[in-house]
Amino acid sequence: MQRRHVLRLGAGAAFGVLVGCSDDGSGDGDDDGGSGACTAVPQETGGPYPGDGSNGPNALLLAGITRSDIRTSIGDASGTAAGVPMTLTITLVDTDCAPLVGYAIYLWHCDIAGDYSMYTGAAKTENYLRGVQVTGSDGTVTFQSIFPACYSGRWPHIHFEVFRSVEAATSGGEVVRTSQIAMPEDACDAVFASAGYEESVGNFAQTSLDSDNVFRDGSDTQVADVSGSVDAGYTARLQVAVAV
Repeated sequence: MQRRHVLRLGAGAAFGVLVGCSDDGSGDGDDDGGSGACTAVPQETGGPYPGDGSNGPNALLLAGITRSDIRTSIGDASGTAAGVPMTLTITLVDTDCAPLVGYAIYLWHCDIAGDYSMYTGAAKTENYLRGVQVTGSDGTVTFQSIFPACYSGRWPHIHFEVFRSVEAATSGGEVVRTSQIAMPEDACDAVFASAGYEESVGNFAQTSLDSDNVFRDGSDTQVADVSGSVDAGYTARLQVAVAV
């Protein structure tokens, strides 16, 4: 299938992110736009595996959930997620492109097998690949993670929720925005050809950004800008604008 809205894979040793993406299930797709120069990232479904207490498990109550490296489980779990290393940086701004300081971003995604911690498969007893970071003076947060797999029916993606503070994130406060980040095609092709991602190859061949039930209504503000390699790891970067 033809895939659109993709960015080329460049050389480098890191993988960075600047905007937003989608979730499991149909996307909400509503966008409150904004009068400024930065378009608000679309509101998307949180999917069936948010781990925010809305449908059962709540990773936000775990001691240590505020962390940069989300590859290892915390609390009573001790597993570490295998996969190609990825450093993900999100820059949070308002619709006038001004950095949003002191906001919290809760981020989660599937593992190398396409499973979500706290919910499915062997990852059900783990809580890895979930974490919260607070934006600094430049509006950025950085997560150390792995490149997510592609499971049946979805384009490879990362979920996130934006809160006004870490206190709001960890105490059931209001979610400012829920959205998703799409992985670019070239990076997916390279990663899924590596060991451990074998099941992603067939799943990826059967989907596209145009057919994905979250990204098909437009993903211009949700595809990560990436660089790196399988051997050196990837850097993903995305600017995410929200109306506040």
